[in-house]
Amino acid sequence: MKILHISAAKAWGGNEQQLIYCIPELNKIGIENVVFGIKDSVLEKQCLINGFPFIQIKDKKLSKFSNFKYIKELLDKEKPDLLHLHTSNSLTFYVLSDFFLRLKIKTVFSKKAISASSSYVSKFKYNYKGIDAIFCVSKSVENNFSQVLSDENKKKLIVIPDCVSLDILNKIAKVDLRQKYAINKNNFIIGNIANHTDAKDLKTFIKVADYLINELKRDDVVFLQIGEFSKLTDEYLNIIKEKELEKFIIFTDKIEDASTLNVQFDVFLMTSQREGGPTSVLEAMLVGVPVVTTSVGIVPEVIIDGVNGYVAPIKDYVSLASKINLLLDDENLRKKIIKNGNSIINDNFAASVIAKKYSEEYKKIINS
Repeated sequence: MKILHISAAKAWGGNEQQLIYCIPELNKIGIENVVFGIKDSVLEKQCLINGFPFIQIKDKKLSKFSNFKYIKELLDKEKPDLLHLHTSNSLTFYVLSDFFLRLKIKTVFSKKAISASSSYVSKFKYNYKGIDAIFCVSKSVENNFSQVLSDENKKKLIVIPDCVSLDILNKIAKVDLRQKYAINKNNFIIGNIANHTDAKDLKTFIKVADYLINELKRDDVVFLQIGEFSKLTDEYLNIIKEKELEKFIIFTDKIEDASTLNVQFDVFLMTSQREGGPTSVLEAMLVGVPVVTTSVGIVPEVIIDGVNGYVAPIKDYVSLASKINLLLDDENLRKKIIKNGNSIINDNFAASVIAKKYSEEYKKIINS
């Protein structure tokens, strides 16, 4: 079996990370993989580092006319059994290519975000009859995305969650957070990894810190937020200053290989109001960090509140802070949460497990 993966991503994101996690496991079970993507992108760099076949598109944009003809030539040359589309713009490219050139190949599309569009163009491509299956990263995404789908295409929805690679257990962080940010060894680090977007709701992250410190009277915590700054960052920093929390909250900006830093957190806190996944929660649980999170994305499918993590409603900073407080006050509770969290990730969300699910669905689609 041979899969041609298409991604038009220039930057690095969850879709691209999943490709790098899954391809080695797909290779192990006899599935050949080729990636078609943007020249000089982070994805190309990672494919080359890992020895994955990577074919560059003809131009800097996938939607250029030269690529429509090129994909037809590639299919004739590479002879893949199936196309796997990993980005919205790769779906647009496929629909146009197939509409004009009749590619005649089984095709699946991965949907990872809560962002169902109701525009005519979006509805047309999402409901295109040439799509054989739509892989949703969580039931939340499936429910959200189904709102723009025809009854026929709703039947094509399949939930396959994101995965984590066990290889991250062997990676060594390049940064010692306590040393770099002068954090006292007796203080707990409450960590978060997320870029500064509205979906991540970092205002709630700040409110959790404020409640834990000023209402629950904890002065032994430092909130460390790792993620790429944006136009929202100045507003966050102003709120921190207004609440006089500068010595308790640190925003680091982007740090390379941030997932390797999870192990340095005492608690992983996610305050998102919208998510498809995310993998950051899975990665934290894998490396042995207790998670406190809002109930978004894949969280309801992974975490049982009080058993292998803690879950609170979106924006409920009081509940999030209270649950962190419970964990910090009870070492045995932390150990139980860590053990249970690690088990569910190994059993259900390891890359080897998810690769087998992909393999099973690929075979069904190819043979249908």
